[in-house]
Amino acid sequence: MSVLTHNPYPQQPPLPQPGDPRGYAAAPNPANSEERTMMLVAHLSAPAAMLLSVGWLPFLGPLLVWLFYRERSAAVRTAAAGAFNFNLTMTIASVLTWISVFVTFGIGLIWAVPIWVVLFIVQIWVHVRGALAASRGEVYSYPLQIRLLS
Repeated sequence: MSVLTHNPYPQQPPLPQPGDPRGYAAAPNPANSEERTMMLVAHLSAPAAMLLSVGWLPFLGPLLVWLFYRERSAAVRTAAAGAFNFNLTMTIASVLTWISVFVTFGIGLIWAVPIWVVLFIVQIWVHVRGALAASRGEVYSYPLQIRLLS
């Protein structure tokens, strides 16, 4: 049994699978408004933290939501874990880009600036899509993520 397909809540619909062309799946029972609100917080806390920390801590908000709500709601846990995993991946990409700038003694800025712009746009776009899915009661499946939390 794969870690990605295991659903610890068998009475509920399966979790979103990688490669889902819609990018989201039905949430595992986001019946009440508190779950939807916390899913929205998980998605939107990342861009807020990214702006407040100048790009260095976008994973902090989703991690806090995951820590406090992972036992209360499968939908919130899945949304927060996806947001955390995606932002961790984007932070790693940004740090690797910074390393390339230092290793090349600044010449790497030629490719680093466009990479940072693309990373920023992708992060905002994906979080808005996640928030829109959460407002409909759906769990958004983030692209490009190192799955650390589940």
